[in-house]
Amino acid sequence: MDVATARMRLEVMLEELDRSIRVLKGDPVAVPERSAADAGADLTDADHTRAMLDVASRQRKEVQDALVRLDQGGYGRCVDCAAPVPEGRLEARPEAARCVQCQSKRERRR
Repeated sequence: MDVATARMRLEVMLEELDRSIRVLKGDPVAVPERSAADAGADLTDADHTRAMLDVASRQRKEVQDALVRLDQGGYGRCVDCAAPVPEGRLEARPEAARCVQCQSKRERRR
């Protein structure tokens, strides 16, 4: 993927993630007279929202890091082994920082 296309895709992703994060951080609508079951559902919804916010925030950081690598000339190279990140991987995940092999190793360690 060429640098201009990568930058454009990453910047669009960043805008979309920022919009999603703003929505997720929005104030919940206050609803009077709720039952205990509704309160339990609200907790579940809050947990779900918090998890989605965590995922979006992590992905936002990955996109920002990819933009930094792009500016510094390291975009498209694995941050662990410096091998080229496959073109198909960058097409699917423009924010990818690692080659498939290094990413697999990292995930197995978790």
